[in-house]
Formats: sequence, C-alpha cells, structure tokens
Amino acid sequence: MIVFARVLIVPAMLLLAACSPRQMIVDGFANELASQGAVVEDDLVLAREASAFYLKLSESLLRQTPGNLKLAEVVAGGFTRYAYAFVATDAERIEGKDAKAAQKLRERAARLYLRANRHAMTALEQNVPGFAKSLEAVEPASRPGLADDQIGVAYWAAASWGGFISMSKDDPDAVADLPLAVRLAKLAWDRQPEHGEGSLASLMGSFESARPSGSREQAAAYFDRAIAAGAGKNAGPYVAKAENIALVASDRPAFESLLHQALAVSKERRDLENEVMRERAQWLLESVDDLF
Repeated sequence: MIVFARVLIVPAMLLLAACSPRQMIVDGFANELASQGAVVEDDLVLAREASAFYLKLSESLLRQTPGNLKLAEVVAGGFTRYAYAFVATDAERIEGKDAKAAQKLRERAARLYLRANRHAMTALEQNVPGFAKSLEAVEPASRPGLADDQIGVAYWAAASWGGFISMSKDDPDAVADLPLAVRLAKLAWDRQPEHGEGSLASLMGSFESARPSGSREQAAAYFDRAIAAGAGKNAGPYVAKAENIALVASDRPAFESLLHQALAVSKERRDLENEVMRERAQWLLESVDDLF
C-alpha cells in the first residue's frame, strides 16, 4: 500500500514540476503583454487597426491565467476603450442618418462592454473568492475590500459595467444593476480616489449624474477633482463635465467653454485618451446647435 502511494506521488510531483514552469512562462508572457498596453499611441486610425489583433491575443492569454490582474486590467480596459471610442461613438454620430445601423452598433458596443466586464470581474473573483456575491451585500461591512493591485481592474469593471448599462437602457435588468456598478466604483474610490490621474473621479461623476437620486453639485465636484488630479492635462473630465453638467443644465456657454478647454488640453498632451476626447469635443461643438 505504501509502495502504491509512492508510485502515485512520483508522477503527481512530475506533473506539478512540468506545469509550474509552463505557468511561469504563461504568467511572464502575460505580464510582458500587459506592459505593452501602456505604450503611448496618438494615432486613432492606427490604434483602431491594431486593437483587434492585440485584444484577441491578450484575451486568449488571459483565459489561461484569468487571475492575472495586470493582464485583466489591460484586456478589460482595451475592450472598454474600443467599445467607447470606435463603436458607441460611431452609433451616436450616425443616429440621425441611420437609426437601424446605429442600434446595431449600440448592441455591439453593449456586447463589448459586457465582455470587458466579465474579464475584470473574473479576475477579481479569482483573487477574492466570492467577490461578486459579497458586492451585493446589503450591509456595507459585508462587502468586499480591494487591495491596491486590484484597483485598476475594479475601475475597468465598473466603467465597462456603466458602459453596458448606458447601451442597454431598454433592458430593465441591466439598468437595475446600476447601484452595483456604482458600489464597485465607490470601493475603488475609497481606496485610491486619485487613481488614473482622475479617471476614477470622472467615472464617479458620471455615475453620480446617472443615478436617479444623484446630486448635480456632487457630480460637478467629482469632475473638478478629476481635472485637478490630472493637473488639467486630461481632456476627458472636461468633456464629461460638459455633457453631464452643462448640457443637462442647458448652459451653452459653459458647455462650449469646457469643450474648448478639452481641445486645448488635447493639443498639449498627445495620447490616445486625449485624441479620442479631442474628436468627441470637436464633434459636440459641431453639433451644438442641435443640442441646445
């Protein structure tokens, strides 16, 4: 019996030894691929053309190591950015000319946002078993906490969730999840409010604006904090404040002023995020007569 046990142990140890180096290689490649996601790119056409291959490759690798927070952050962020910049925005622009085509684009954007959210939530679940269930807890003390290295994934999980909801306003079940998306963003906010040079603060502002009982004053404060956290170098918070505060208040002068600030900022720092927001700000200014 003892001999039989040893016979079983030896191949098990060999299997572990074989798997361990493979996992190390996978993790190493995943980390290297994740680092490539931080490369600065300000050419939207090039970014759009390169995104599909990079996202598919990254996603394929992430499926082999779903708990890799660095890669999960890049994949979730990549799908969320792609959905926003190249799909949802296109839907808005053609809405007045081809409503049917716009609806198809919105449906595609919703699927991409959901894909991003699933990857991010899976990574959080891998690192904090029971994360999704505890997020639903009524009592704040029963809700999960976040470690510093989980903030980025949590941010993209919340952002993609919000994007999915915004594309699914006719789906009551999707809209009903808004409080959970807000709660997830708040968990990250409580840990690192300055995350992403103000990107988390801007997300909090967008959520505050979207909540049925949200405060416009609080939302504006979030956007102002986002601008400050990015040292005024990120165009996103200016555009977000223009759309969520000035447009809602029918304040055309403030709307145009914020968008012109976004344009000025995007010229000072050329990166993909600012380039996306530069194009959006320009389009909104061109559409101002239709918006007011």
